[in-house]
Amino acid sequence: MSGRASMAVVPLLVLLVSAGGAQKVPNYAANRTTMVHLFEWKWNDIANECENFLGPKGFAGVQVSPVQENVIIKGRPWYERYQPISYLMETRSGTEAEFRGMVERCNRVGVRIYVDVLLNHMSADHEDATGTAGSPARPHERHYPAVPYSREHFHDTCSINDYGNVHEVRNCELVGLHDLDQRHPHVRAKQLEFLNRVIGAGVAGFRVDAAKHMWPNDLKYIYSSTRELNTSHSFPENGRAFFFQEVIDYGGEGIKNHEYSDLGVVTEFRYGHELSNAMIGNNQLKWLVSWGQDWGFMPPGDALVFIDNHDTQRSGNEIPLTYQRSRLYKMSVAFMLAHPYGWPRIMSSFDLSGPLSPPTTSPNIRPDGSCSGPWICEHRWRQIYNMVGFRNRVANADLNSWWDNGSNQISFCRGDRGFLAINGEKDAVLSQRLKVCVAKGTYCDVISGELRDGRCTGKSIKVDENGTAHIQIRPRDEDGVVAIHVGENDDVVSNNLIHAFVVL
Repeated sequence: MSGRASMAVVPLLVLLVSAGGAQKVPNYAANRTTMVHLFEWKWNDIANECENFLGPKGFAGVQVSPVQENVIIKGRPWYERYQPISYLMETRSGTEAEFRGMVERCNRVGVRIYVDVLLNHMSADHEDATGTAGSPARPHERHYPAVPYSREHFHDTCSINDYGNVHEVRNCELVGLHDLDQRHPHVRAKQLEFLNRVIGAGVAGFRVDAAKHMWPNDLKYIYSSTRELNTSHSFPENGRAFFFQEVIDYGGEGIKNHEYSDLGVVTEFRYGHELSNAMIGNNQLKWLVSWGQDWGFMPPGDALVFIDNHDTQRSGNEIPLTYQRSRLYKMSVAFMLAHPYGWPRIMSSFDLSGPLSPPTTSPNIRPDGSCSGPWICEHRWRQIYNMVGFRNRVANADLNSWWDNGSNQISFCRGDRGFLAINGEKDAVLSQRLKVCVAKGTYCDVISGELRDGRCTGKSIKVDENGTAHIQIRPRDEDGVVAIHVGENDDVVSNNLIHAFVVL
């Protein structure tokens, strides 16, 4: 199909582009492919999660909440983290020492850390503004003495009223947040000092908040001036921080996401929107055969992809999907992790129906490995973490053997290493002998279960000598997906049962 040329796997492309200066290499440990956003987790809890779950399950990295001191807002809503008043590294997630300890512990088990960084702005106006490290500020005077910043370091005060006006979007205040002038030498110096301190702590890269509200040339200067990665944390010589930039572009605005792709990877917001739209039933799944650039997305090496994020979850809209529609959400995440387009990121949330403030308690892990209480922990859902293993195993394999029923039942292979089928029909059973591409044997479906003590805890899929198998997914099954992949050692078969769940 015409779309398959755009479905090529991206690591080689990324390395080639990065050689030209853009910082698009995620610095993952070998054989790892997927990061998770542990939204509002504490540093010590993340360290424990790296050691006890993320590392053993093959996750590549964690996006963490902002590390810089933020203003304290009554009720402690989650969004206070996006209103900084200094570059001191003390927040409700923990101290700088705890942050550094977390980074070291996660790196030790092959899980990289990516910091959500705020360069565009400081806080909005607040009476008696005090930060999480105890720093005072007078935001209405643009006075942030703990940096220090004063009025001369900010753009003139104005509001963004027209998102078609590029100068307004990049020079005016986003929802009242005081807009820094990244061309000012002092601002650049302070931001580089902060970024370099975080890189020195051992992080692998940054998510750049509100990147579209800053001028690309200013960001280019800042990114290219950062220090090399800290080799004491198992990074290679001359390694550079990975930058993935928040540029919200659904079309129709003056600023386009591709304006930032020469600098680093860019968030592809249309990805989760369009995939959710299809899974909900507003578009037929058969059209996903051309998924990728043919849908108007960025080239795959430029795109960080996700179903939902901490902002879109709280939009109140039906699209994109969230954990609250769990069956369709898991189907969407499974497709994302099985398909080769882009660099995937998984969301891990706290309860959207509760207070705006994050839980103050650490996640409580049930005996079955899931979280209880206000922490949702989507990354601990079997259907999601097993698909992280799937993506690790199929690696650079091409997408082939696409099948659909002309409507909402689809399947495809990843080389000769993995197979995924989805039944998006509301009433019809998917019952079909399909090309699954893997070698003859019996495989565990990693969506409904896994291999344990030599047996599948969920569905088992018997593959014949022709690489075909009978696949059945009923519309009322717990999950609308079946996925199999080759084992940790491709040539190891025990009692004709191939180890189809991988712990790296």
